[in-house]
Amino acid sequence: MEIKIIEEKKNRIALELKGLGHGFCNALVKELYNDKDTKSAGYHIDHPLIGVPKLIVESKGDARKTIMSAIKRLQKVNDSFKKEIIKSIKGI
Repeated sequence: MEIKIIEEKKNRIALELKGLGHGFCNALVKELYNDKDTKSAGYHIDHPLIGVPKLIVESKGDARKTIMSAIKRLQKVNDSFKKEIIKSIKGI
């Protein structure tokens, strides 16, 4: 994965997320909208096979902090999901 900042202002950031696809981007955008500081969040991929996702986030505060908070929450969900899967597989 490679992250490139395309544009950055205090309340807005645009990133290229090379090596990621719809799965991660959808989860991140959904989690961003769980944050009261998020004004808008979205991504697009220009070409389905070779395109690089471009994420744009606007927030009421610092856009970087808004993204970092959403990523931390996703990590907690992922860790919880991983524990449940491991527990379920051991029970088989």
